[in-house]
Amino acid sequence: MTDSVSPLRERGALAEAIPGFQPRPEQQALAEAVSEALAGGEVLVAEAGTGTGKTFAYLVPALLSRRKVIISTGTKTLQDQLFRRDLPLVREALKLPLRTALLKGRGNYLCIYRTEMAAQEGRFESREASALFQKIQRWSHLTRSGDLGEAPVGALEGLMHGRVSSTADNCLGQECPHYSDCHLMEARRRAQEADVVVVNHHLLLADWAIREGGFGEVLPQADAYVLDEAHQLPETAQQFFGLSVSSRQMHDLLRDARMEYYREAGDAPGMLEALDRLERGLLDLRLSLGTEGRRAAWAELQEDQTVTEAVEQLDDRLRALVQVLEPLAERGKGLESCHRRAEAAYQAWSKFLQPEAANAVRWYETYSQSFILRLTPLEVAGQFRGHMARQQAAWVFTSATLSVAEGFEHFSRQLGLEEPRTLKLDSPFDYRRNAVLYCPRDLPEPNHPAYQQAFLQAALPVLQASEGRAFMLFTSHRALREAAEWLRPRVDYPLLVQGDAGQNQLLEQFREAGNAVLLGTASFWEGVDVRGEALSCVIIDRLPFAAPNDPVTQAKIEALKSAGQSPFGAFQLPHAVITLRQGVGRLIRDTEDRGVLMIGDPRLINRSYGKVFLNSLPRMARTRDGDKVVGFLRSLRAGSDSAAADESADAG
Repeated sequence: MTDSVSPLRERGALAEAIPGFQPRPEQQALAEAVSEALAGGEVLVAEAGTGTGKTFAYLVPALLSRRKVIISTGTKTLQDQLFRRDLPLVREALKLPLRTALLKGRGNYLCIYRTEMAAQEGRFESREASALFQKIQRWSHLTRSGDLGEAPVGALEGLMHGRVSSTADNCLGQECPHYSDCHLMEARRRAQEADVVVVNHHLLLADWAIREGGFGEVLPQADAYVLDEAHQLPETAQQFFGLSVSSRQMHDLLRDARMEYYREAGDAPGMLEALDRLERGLLDLRLSLGTEGRRAAWAELQEDQTVTEAVEQLDDRLRALVQVLEPLAERGKGLESCHRRAEAAYQAWSKFLQPEAANAVRWYETYSQSFILRLTPLEVAGQFRGHMARQQAAWVFTSATLSVAEGFEHFSRQLGLEEPRTLKLDSPFDYRRNAVLYCPRDLPEPNHPAYQQAFLQAALPVLQASEGRAFMLFTSHRALREAAEWLRPRVDYPLLVQGDAGQNQLLEQFREAGNAVLLGTASFWEGVDVRGEALSCVIIDRLPFAAPNDPVTQAKIEALKSAGQSPFGAFQLPHAVITLRQGVGRLIRDTEDRGVLMIGDPRLINRSYGKVFLNSLPRMARTRDGDKVVGFLRSLRAGSDSAAADESADAG
């Protein structure tokens, strides 16, 4: 064993420093593999099942390596947890005087200049917005980090966020009067000087995209990269190696340009008219795309005359604004920034409208009052591999869900990883004793009109036996809404439905209630941690295959067919397996957790590919007998010590 394992052993540094620390062989094995990868400059792909303790397993060797390490996580919530809780614990236990830094994307920091400009303008949509701004302004004089996640007003959204933070488009850079006090620049300076920098995947990939465009860099060079929740990387990379044009981005430009007009360009003929015309053009294009929220391929609109006319009109008006702003740019940094942003927006818009390349897809999303146009690459392996090669560093990719049927080929292929070292560590939790997989008999196929009601009727006795305490995870918002309507008069427990409140609020209500039923879609399938009896049952409606009418999925399927490959085997099936494993991972979160996993989709049993799903899940007892499931759950509720799953349960 290497020195990196010693702190994780029974009488090691972590056991002495952290009350209740439990040594785990799986954790020690992961730490040793990470240590060897860092020392040898290798690429390691390591799957560590729930309960392995992978955070400590990579932090210990990362800190002991004395190398410059960048650690990237899947979300800002996990990033904060890692930096504020886990990293200090390990650093203090190891007694290492290392410098650490937290770095987020630009929009997460208060912009002093834009906050001052918003105060001077003094125009707000409502009294509530004005009161919210005043709270932020008072906090701005007290904060040291400027991290808007620490602001006393909860999550900032919409117009208010844009007024107190900057974007790469509207930042004045070194010309800003507050440049020396800028919270973002200070966070970046700390990152340059730190030994360990904690970021998230969005920032990491945004930095790579900036470098690719020749606009410098945000993150420092590092000797090693540890990428946690690595299963998210392929999809996130598609987003950042692509292109997007949003109506919100243009509305932000219009708002700032109007403010600069009143400050420095009130005598400019035609500027207000150009701004008004572009605003109407954005509204016309949004209306032409339909009234309901939609996500579809841009090619579907090619023959729509209304859309074509709205696009041509917007093209003319965006180009006209660029021309109006050009002679005004020399009047001040604000107008210069607006001209630069208008020019960049027009270039992105023009690139989106170009004929579609073979390796990319054009598509759009609409919301109640806005739209986003996207150009997404169908594969990112080449770009990802190229960025890795330029870093000349060790790389560790880890997650609880990277493999499909024991292999890592799918994950490695997506990111262009060529023959990486791999390690698969199962969860130390006793799934065989503490969990039962239930797939009900006699349910129709998921595409049958009667499926949804049959699934809910099968789930109802399970919910009653568990006395609530359940997550119901759906693959579509429509199925979720139908289930909520059907369950409300039939369930005597608190029913919490995604969309009725924010995710964190719903989770807090779920934990406090102790007997609630929470209905959720994609965002509840991963990154959600509820331990103990409050969650004793996870019910999944369908195997989570990507919607075939999704524009990116459609384009990938066609590209694989053209290349002579099987879209199902190469893409659809492995993607669904990893997504299912994430949902299943919500059930057992601690050594004492027990419960039932119900999957309503009969394809798990009666299709040959069902074995791929089953072989990718933790080994647990299986049954198709609803009475056995009810008995198991009732024994849990009764606190029976003999509530172990019957390993001989009917798996037929």
